[in-house]
Amino acid sequence: MDGGLERMRDFYEHRPGAGIHQQEFWLADFTLGRWKAEGSLRGDEDLRSLFGLDEDAKLLLGGLGWTEAALHPAFEEEVLEDRGEHELILDRAGRKVLFFKGRRDGYMPEFVEHPVKDWRSWEEGIKWRLEPGAEGRFAGLDDLVARARAEADRGSIICQDLIGGCMFLRSLMGPVEWLYLLHDESELIHDCMRSWLALADRVCAEHQKYLSLDELFIAEDLCFKSGPLISPDMVREFFFPYYTELIARVKARQLDDRKLHIQVDTDGRAESVIELYLEMGMDYMSPFEVAAGSDVVAIRRRYPGLLMRGGFDKRILSEGMEAIDREVDRIMPFMKAEGGFIPSIDHAVPEETPFENYLHYRRRMLEFA
Repeated sequence: MDGGLERMRDFYEHRPGAGIHQQEFWLADFTLGRWKAEGSLRGDEDLRSLFGLDEDAKLLLGGLGWTEAALHPAFEEEVLEDRGEHELILDRAGRKVLFFKGRRDGYMPEFVEHPVKDWRSWEEGIKWRLEPGAEGRFAGLDDLVARARAEADRGSIICQDLIGGCMFLRSLMGPVEWLYLLHDESELIHDCMRSWLALADRVCAEHQKYLSLDELFIAEDLCFKSGPLISPDMVREFFFPYYTELIARVKARQLDDRKLHIQVDTDGRAESVIELYLEMGMDYMSPFEVAAGSDVVAIRRRYPGLLMRGGFDKRILSEGMEAIDREVDRIMPFMKAEGGFIPSIDHAVPEETPFENYLHYRRRMLEFA
């Protein structure tokens, strides 16, 4: 087992004092493009070697969505309107989205309309696209299983990733609309979540015929800058019955007795929901956004058993090397001694980050490998 794989396994086993797995949340094309334009990067640079990042030690099985529901068939993407500098797109999730012309990522587009507004739009436009047995849904399964088995043999983490209830409903209904529908059409919400469960259970079951899972990763995004979008009682009512049922079924199908880790990924200020998700069985959370007030050192002191990833303030990268050193020295000795922590920038490395500052940050992190 190479060093990166060993460090990843040490993380999951929460081994105090173990070397830190070297990972980054996201080196975005717009940041890399700036560094290349400045001459700091060549086009053929090996970024893993340059920044001291470990090889991927986790395989995501997929098939259950990420920020959009796993529709099959997905919608055909098309340009609906040309608006000069912008264009209105029907995307694969059935949403009408306003993008800058010719650019799809690196910023938040404007979501103009979502596909589910009521029972009729749910049943006619979306529900049938979530049928677990839809023709072609499992195309490529043999190749996926072969790749996953090979990764498992070399010690990689096998992870079933899936869109969580909050992200799922938001992708169907919109970031504001789904909050109203929790109150106005609660049975519609439950019907959506029943479809979520049926699909998630079937896809997991297909994968588990051949593999045991190390992790179930729930892409939730429940929180914003000040805290959760909905109350704990609403989480328990609309999400937990489906989550706990899925987790129980996944655990029952494991082919061996390994521990199944449950990761919840939520942006924003998440401290107030940690206890809530621990009730559900979570033992791993990310990415602890510092701009929303998260402090991984304080959270580790309160929750010593929680696996944690993220927690390094992306804004400090532009403040200079002394600011980077202060934050590294504040966080890393304590968190390494405690174990169960993978540091990374809390989302994309900002485009304005000087290359020399990021390289300094990465060299400091390698001191803890």
